[in-house]
Amino acid sequence: MALVRVPRLVLGAASSGSGKTTLAVALLAALRARGLRVAAFKCGPDYLDPGYHARAAGAPAHNLDGWMMGRDAVLATFARASAGADVAVIEGVMGLFDGASPASDEGSTAEIARWLEAPVALVLDASGMARTAAAVAAGLAGFDARLRVAALVCNRVGSPGHLALLREAVASPPVAGGLPDRPDLAFPERHLGLLSADDSAFPRARVDGWARVAEEWLDLDALLAAARAAPPLEVPDAAAPVVAGRACRIGVAHDEAFHFYYEDNLARLEALGASLVRFSPLHDSALPGVDGLYLGGGYPEEHAAALAANGGMREAVRAFVASGRPVYAECGGLMALAGAIRGRDGRDHEALGILPGVVVVHDRLQALGYAEVTTCAPSLLGPAGVRFRGHQFRYSELTGVPDSLPRVYAVGRRRGPPLVEGYQPLPNVLASYVHAHWASCPAAAEALVAACARAREGTR
Repeated sequence: MALVRVPRLVLGAASSGSGKTTLAVALLAALRARGLRVAAFKCGPDYLDPGYHARAAGAPAHNLDGWMMGRDAVLATFARASAGADVAVIEGVMGLFDGASPASDEGSTAEIARWLEAPVALVLDASGMARTAAAVAAGLAGFDARLRVAALVCNRVGSPGHLALLREAVASPPVAGGLPDRPDLAFPERHLGLLSADDSAFPRARVDGWARVAEEWLDLDALLAAARAAPPLEVPDAAAPVVAGRACRIGVAHDEAFHFYYEDNLARLEALGASLVRFSPLHDSALPGVDGLYLGGGYPEEHAAALAANGGMREAVRAFVASGRPVYAECGGLMALAGAIRGRDGRDHEALGILPGVVVVHDRLQALGYAEVTTCAPSLLGPAGVRFRGHQFRYSELTGVPDSLPRVYAVGRRRGPPLVEGYQPLPNVLASYVHAHWASCPAAAEALVAACARAREGTR
C-alpha cells in the first residue's frame, strides 16, 4: 500500500443542473490563479465536463467511475493523476447518491467520496430559496453517516443580501459562499450537453472571469481548509501492465469531431508500450505513420460535410484497412466508418465507407447508460469471452446493416435480452457504440496493443 496525502474535495449536489460544473471550473481557476497546482476529476462517464475542468486546471482531467473502474482502479487513477498537485477537485455526477442502481450508491459520487476519504462540498441551486436550503442540506448531509459534508455552496444567488439570508438560515454545514447567475460566462450547450471546451466555446476570458467570481463570492480559504482536512489515503500498489509486444504507434483521431477519450484508457495504452500519435480526420489529408487507429467519440454529425469533403483522408483510411492493420472505433468513430451520415436535416454525407449502412441522427436520444459487454467471437480485444464495462450516450443509430455482417458484442442491459452489436466487417476492424473503459478489463487493452505490435512486425 502507498499513502497519498493530496488535499481533496468532492463537489456533490441534490441533482444534475445544480451547478457542479460551474463551481468546479470557478474553484479550479481561482485556486490556479493563486499559484496552486490543481488536479481535476469527474465522477462518472461524462466526456464533456472534464474538458472544461482541463481548461481551468491547465492539465488533463480524469474520470473516476466506480461502476466501470472498480475501487482499486479509481484509487490508482487518482493517485497517479494527482501526484504533485497541491489540491484535487472532484466534480460529482448527477445527485450525490445517484449511480448505477436506485437501491445502492454503486457508481455514485458518494461512493467515490467514501473511497477517496474526501470531504464533500454540497452545491445547492438556491434560486428562490432561503430557510428551505437548511432542510435540503441537512437531508443530504445526514443521509449517509459515512460521508463528511464539510461545506455548502449556494448557486444562483440573487444578490449579496440573498447570500446573507442563506448564511443565516443554514447552520450546518457552513455556507462557504455562493455563485451568482452570470449569463455572460455561461457554458454553451447542444444536443449531447455542453459544447466541447475549446477556444471558441470556452475562451480563456471566461475561465478568468469565473476565477474572479470565485474570489469575490466564495470563501476559498474555508474550502481549501476542508480539502486539507482529508486524511492520508491508502492506495493499493498498482500492478505493472503486461507489455503486449514491442513498441507500436497508434493513431488517435483528435479534432473538433473526435475527442471523447477516457484519459485512463490513453495512459493505459502508453503504459503497454504504444506511442499515441494524434491526427485530424477533418483537416489532415493523409494518415501519420502508425500501426493501428483508435477512432474515438465526438461530434462527427456536426462536421459531416467537412468529413465528406476530405477525400484524401477517406482514401487513406480505406488503404489502411485494406493493409490489414487494426482499426478500433467507438461511437463517433463508428459513425465515421459508416457508408454515410444522415444529419438531422435529412441530408446524407459520404463517410469512410468501411462499415456498410447509414448512420441516422435523430432529435431524440437512442441510448443512454452503462453497458456490460461480453465478446462472442475473437476480435481486436482478444478471444471470445472477454468482458468489459462501458457507457453509451447517443442520438444516432446505424441502419441498413446486412444480417450477414459479423457482430461480436453481447451488450447487457438492465431490462430485456442483450443487444447484439460490435460490428466486425473485417477481422482487423471493430466498431461499436459502446465507449469502453479498460480499467474494467485490462486484457482488452493489452490485446489491442498486441494487435498493433503484430502489425508493426508484419505478423498480422
